[in-house]
Amino acid sequence: MNRISSFPPLVFENSKILILGSVPGIKSLEMQQYYAHPQNKFWKILFELFQEDFTGDYTERINLLQKNHIALWDVIDSCERKGSLDVKIKNEEHNDIEKFLSENPNIKAIFCNGQKAFKNVQKNKDLVALIPIFVLPSTSPAHAVPYDKKLEAWTKIKFHL
Repeated sequence: MNRISSFPPLVFENSKILILGSVPGIKSLEMQQYYAHPQNKFWKILFELFQEDFTGDYTERINLLQKNHIALWDVIDSCERKGSLDVKIKNEEHNDIEKFLSENPNIKAIFCNGQKAFKNVQKNKDLVALIPIFVLPSTSPAHAVPYDKKLEAWTKIKFHL
């Protein structure tokens, strides 16, 4: 079983919300990009939400985040995991979300990409008292919710920008 680490946060001076995933999957680690698996709907959903033309260009994807005041990170700093499934995560260590928020005071809400990220964030009672935290359906292909249902749920982030 391999020990894996998350990426540094993507955060901008104008970030108003933080989207938290669990930890990067194999394809993301290989590509050194958030949500790099072609079947993960994260980027497709964001581009559709903000009525932008979808692109696979990672720089343009990051620009979309900045333009729309979104920071991106993972709740887990490091863990052991075989494969990419969240259910296989063991021995996890968490990122310091409270410190991150104190360094980025414009962030007013957290949206969790899936239950694993949400459950991990909920463990920190001080954080729960500090900022509104919402759970969204995972954009992972392993989460078998139809795309239109995921998209509909994800529209909530636009009300916090």
